[in-house]
Amino acid sequence: MKAVIQRVTKASVSVDGEVISSIGTGLCVLIGIKRDDSKEDIKYIVSKILNTKIFDNNDKKWGASVMDKQYEILCISEFTLYHKLKGKRLDYHRAMPAQESEPFYKDFLTELGRNYNPELIKDGKFGAMMEVFIQNSGPVTLEIESPVKSVTGLIPTKNESNEA
Repeated sequence: MKAVIQRVTKASVSVDGEVISSIGTGLCVLIGIKRDDSKEDIKYIVSKILNTKIFDNNDKKWGASVMDKQYEILCISEFTLYHKLKGKRLDYHRAMPAQESEPFYKDFLTELGRNYNPELIKDGKFGAMMEVFIQNSGPVTLEIESPVKSVTGLIPTKNESNEA
């Protein structure tokens, strides 16, 4: 599972020209789900989103998380985060298929809400063509991926490392 986290002063999602979700100061999080992701991957990503210190604290240093500040979070499912280039074409074989990833994404949102204030969590529209407006603050953009597992569950093999 992968999250691209952007610190924002505002962000919104529109579908068919209509804004369906918007936030003020907080995080805009693009979520990619790969074929073999599990509930443990959800827990890992949720913890990183909620606890990473990327906001200023009273000393103006990066010492506060989105939870510390009680800021909003806008989440958007984005299967293209698990693309692979094959020449000039995009291949999405590593991404979880939509029929499996939609309930998995909903589980992610549920876990995020279980660990944070659900009223501060907003969402795009799964599977829709969305327009995302992001006013990045800083700019600050982080890419976080849950630990890659090999067949034995330990560390990636040499070939798996080269694919990532």
